[in-house]
Amino acid sequence: MSEAVLSSDTKAPPPKKKSGMRVRVQKLGTGLSNMVMPNIGAFIAWGLITALFIETGWLTGIFGSLDNPGSWVAHIGGWGDYEGGGVVAPMITYLLPIIIGYTGGRMVHGNRGAVVGAIATMGVVAGAEVPMFMGAMIMGPLGGWLMKQLDKIWEGKVRPGFEMLVDNFSAGILGLLLATLGFFTVGPLVQAFTDAAGNTVDFLVNHDLLPFTSVFIEPAKILFLNNAINHGVLTPLGTAQAAETGKSILFLLEANPGPGLGILLAFSVFGKGFAKASAPGAAIIQFFGGIHEIYFPYVLAKPKLIAAAILGGMTGVFINVMFGSGLRAPAAPGSIIAVYAQTPGDSFVGVTLAVFGAAAVSFLVSSVLLKADRSNEEADLFAATAEMESLKGKKSSVAATLTGGADRGPITDIVFACDAGMGSSAMGASVLRKKIKKAGYHDVTVVNQAISNLTDTHDLIVTHRDLTERAKQSTPSAIHVSVDDFMSSPRYDEIVEMLAQTNPDGESAAPAVEPRSASPAASAAPAASATTTVEEKTAGGSVLALESIVLHGAATNADSAITEAGQLLVAAGAVDVPYVDAMHEREKSVSTFMGNGLAIPHGTNEAKDAIRRTGISFVRYDRPVDWNGKEAEFVVGIAGAGKDHLALLNQIAHVFLDADEVTRLRAAQTREEVAQILTASSE
Repeated sequence: MSEAVLSSDTKAPPPKKKSGMRVRVQKLGTGLSNMVMPNIGAFIAWGLITALFIETGWLTGIFGSLDNPGSWVAHIGGWGDYEGGGVVAPMITYLLPIIIGYTGGRMVHGNRGAVVGAIATMGVVAGAEVPMFMGAMIMGPLGGWLMKQLDKIWEGKVRPGFEMLVDNFSAGILGLLLATLGFFTVGPLVQAFTDAAGNTVDFLVNHDLLPFTSVFIEPAKILFLNNAINHGVLTPLGTAQAAETGKSILFLLEANPGPGLGILLAFSVFGKGFAKASAPGAAIIQFFGGIHEIYFPYVLAKPKLIAAAILGGMTGVFINVMFGSGLRAPAAPGSIIAVYAQTPGDSFVGVTLAVFGAAAVSFLVSSVLLKADRSNEEADLFAATAEMESLKGKKSSVAATLTGGADRGPITDIVFACDAGMGSSAMGASVLRKKIKKAGYHDVTVVNQAISNLTDTHDLIVTHRDLTERAKQSTPSAIHVSVDDFMSSPRYDEIVEMLAQTNPDGESAAPAVEPRSASPAASAAPAASATTTVEEKTAGGSVLALESIVLHGAATNADSAITEAGQLLVAAGAVDVPYVDAMHEREKSVSTFMGNGLAIPHGTNEAKDAIRRTGISFVRYDRPVDWNGKEAEFVVGIAGAGKDHLALLNQIAHVFLDADEVTRLRAAQTREEVAQILTASSE
């Protein structure tokens, strides 16, 4: 099932505290999904190649390859005179597990983790006789994590000129050890588990018990535990089974769109109010788009409908067992289109009957339950949508289809909040403000401020994902949007799309108004006229002094880069020494990496007493430093005593959104040239 999401929450009461076990399972599922989903294209490619070129493939009959085992079709498929060769077997044996291991390592420790994760995965691939997807999901992240720990040991301790030597040999030696461990230990253990799980599936199939798996799978989908089941167990087992038999029923246990379709059709006929009106559109999105999560709020609104989902799922599995049908590869997303794309020729009848049989049963059961309970579905649906997003921990991009923006008015007050309210939030607000203004929403104000100063009076709050829970405590009624990348987050475009739903008259909105601050501590948007002030202050050395610009930084990691930027602020007389410690403390709570190669470390809100006056430092690195797995080429240290640094931050944001300006900054030869680029008006 696909999970296109907007990382935000609806305007609803604070979510209930999740149970620890379910949160851990969700995190596991998310991790597994993040390794598999980016590589689904490779699985689909393997499925299509299998469908075309194996001995029973589509092209075999067309070109008469059965009578010519030396044909080009047999050559690619790896059968006949080419037994053991071809493309099909190497893809499932080597390519698919290795790219999963590579992705898992990259998630933990960037490119270095990815390389070690791939090497470690090769060990388990060679040490087992079944496709090592589970082994890859273990060894990839393990390799990335161990590489990260090793890098921390000698971080900042390697003599200049030896960094590349140490980096390469440490990765190679660790890869050697993990590949060996995987070959002799992890590979055989995972194969034993796979064999046991396969025997369990065979037992369920042989004893006609496989349909009962829906008793666990369908409720798990509603609770967003499906990733742990689907990507952790069903996809690896199904792929191994498909490699042997050409198809697997396991790919259909969770992906069948029939149960959800039946529930939504029942609401279309027997629901009432907004639930009835929205159900037909939701059914189209669910069935053809494969976004199963869109029917979850309907079930949460009427929990008894879980019985319809279970019985529908059991019906679909039962029909597939009766007809011996299955898919060649995972259907992702769980759309009828994706399902048919992976259906072999001898399974079309069974798969079709399973989908529509499941839909029919869930429709009938849902209809009976809905007719017996005539309470207010419309009110329940809005609450259930919020509950769904609370369970998921994120807002679904399709949630607006259910709520239609009917539960709120226009969004006019947006606050970008961070811990101190002066660095990352100021720059993020600048980027978002520009996008919103360009889209024509001149009546929407975007300001930045510290989380501690938030009040529950705002329409939308934007924070780093690590700070969102804190922001919710003081602003529970606002929409909350979480971001990872302050400079170029895709969430900004999604906010603009949200405004298109809530503020339909944006393009014809009134001229820009002076942004209002929600509290005395809120930082207002810098006006265009502030450019002159910035240039004057920079020339005078009060904000960005030339002595605070370094063209060739000496730091080799994030910690030393923060110290280097902080010491420049101390030398300029902008801050006292304790402020540098507060910059490190700030980094421990939330990363100050902004994106586009830029980091802007600054102190915590509590450290403002250590600021003598506003100051900014700039350091450029010939070799980017590792900033929690991301590369920072430019580091801007910030100490903001008031609002006089905001105009400069606004211009810096514009610079780093322009690839040509970043190129100029990278090529600058003098401090004066850097200052000119950073302070030139971008309006």
